[in-house]
Amino acid sequence: MIRVSTKGRYGTRLMLNLARNHNDGRKAVILKHVAEEEEISIRYLEQIIIPLKIYKLVKSIRGAGGGYSLARNPSEITLCSILEALEGSCALVDCVEDKELCHRLPTCAAHEIWKEASGILKGYFEKITLRDVLDKCEKQLPRNKDAVKTAL
Repeated sequence: MIRVSTKGRYGTRLMLNLARNHNDGRKAVILKHVAEEEEISIRYLEQIIIPLKIYKLVKSIRGAGGGYSLARNPSEITLCSILEALEGSCALVDCVEDKELCHRLPTCAAHEIWKEASGILKGYFEKITLRDVLDKCEKQLPRNKDAVKTAL
């Protein structure tokens, strides 16, 4: 079974939390508050935030009122970019991204299937933005922030 790991799921929750705060006009959020709201270990969030910063999806703000915020608007950040930062490629098998990994590639009947399926999956995640996910949460649940938080 193909799965998004805990790192990918928790990283998406972190990004959605930052997106909610971005929409509320807050400049930065302290990871400790995100950890409490999302019920995720602060140490795990500290590990997750690093690749998100490297991929320029979040930025850190130093000093009083500092913390983390989205580097762009929620409508400009796709789930694909988050998952690639945290999980690596959206390809279903490694040989789709790196043809040198498999000596059987020239005779592999399944390679084109893996390649096409990986493209479909990546295309799907590229179409979904943080704004889209927030909108879905708000439509499904009352306009109560706590209810939106627990749905993610």
